[in-house]
Amino acid sequence: MALNSFLDFFQKGKTFRPKKKFAHGTIRYSLHKQACASLNSGINLRVAVRLPPGEDLNDWIAVHVVDFFNRINLIYGTISDYCTEQTCPTMSGGPRFEYLWADGEKYKKPTPLPAREYVSNLMDWIEAQINNQALFPCTSDLPFPKNFPNHCSKILARLHRVFVHVYIHHFQNIVTIAAEAHVNTCYKHFYYFVTEFDLVSQKELEPLAEMASKICKDGPI
Repeated sequence: MALNSFLDFFQKGKTFRPKKKFAHGTIRYSLHKQACASLNSGINLRVAVRLPPGEDLNDWIAVHVVDFFNRINLIYGTISDYCTEQTCPTMSGGPRFEYLWADGEKYKKPTPLPAREYVSNLMDWIEAQINNQALFPCTSDLPFPKNFPNHCSKILARLHRVFVHVYIHHFQNIVTIAAEAHVNTCYKHFYYFVTEFDLVSQKELEPLAEMASKICKDGPI
């Protein structure tokens, strides 16, 4: 399933946060277009996530962090009306997994929050990181911080928790709007990327491990 069909499907729905865009003429804009072209060509997603020859890994990771932020916002936006304090009083993935929020500022200690409030705080936190030029420099003449991949690992691990919550608590809502194939495609792309570069631990991936073993296989989608 091509990226355009995924975006076209969700464009008419709600976006939980405004879409972040790359500035025209930048290396990251070019890499974003290159990544989209690979996805639209129907190439195997496991191949599509590989670092293009001669390109910088930090740029490649930055492009995908922003892309996944945008797509997961679209996915959560479609089910956010069903994710209330009454239906989802905690940010969880079934009875075995509960996620506590901490950002070192407003929430200095891990704090249980309703799922919707957790996701809202998460998206605000990620958007602040993306907009921080010291962390996500917008031009190639500004250096990436030395710990950039590690920082992105934290962002991607927390984004994965949104997938966990959506799949375990709201999959029927996704099925109702016939979006399961689109969400599965997005998850496969995310899974292949984070495992290709070892950006999310197996412990974080565990809640969806059984599903991933079934849908994340080699070969074209």
